[in-house]
Amino acid sequence: MNKKKNKIVDILDKIEENVLVIMFMSMVAIIFFQVIMRFVFNNSLVWSEELGKFIFVWISWLGISIGHRKGEHIKITILVDRLPHKLRMLSVAISELILIVICLITMYYSVLMMGIQKSVPYAGIKISTSWGYFALVLGCGLFTLRAIVYFFEAIRGIKNPNELEGEEV
Repeated sequence: MNKKKNKIVDILDKIEENVLVIMFMSMVAIIFFQVIMRFVFNNSLVWSEELGKFIFVWISWLGISIGHRKGEHIKITILVDRLPHKLRMLSVAISELILIVICLITMYYSVLMMGIQKSVPYAGIKISTSWGYFALVLGCGLFTLRAIVYFFEAIRGIKNPNELEGEEV
């Protein structure tokens, strides 16, 4: 079961990374095209700057899940690193719970904003601003799923300290 879970998680990780790489390449290409149009042809496109910002928002919110997976979010661990293993795992579990609550609240209000903004289009790209808020819902949803997994790993580390020996939680 654990190998099957790992394989599914690995596939989802790859999809997540590939989508972000494609979005980043698209954003760079669109902004580069806009710069060429503006400075070489003296003609500005109405949609390119807004689309670049839109993609940047999506990259940012989808990227929080990858940042969490790789442990690259800012943490102050000077105190936690000095705790005994069980207390360290307990603090990890508590911090994951706090992150889950924050993400669920953010998702809730993002869904509300999607409903409020569904008929309001972006000026340049002519799509509903709800799509911008959907990035928050999806990004926080992925982050929450990952945080739930890390929460249970921390709980497992409290119960069986030798089982997670050498693993980064």
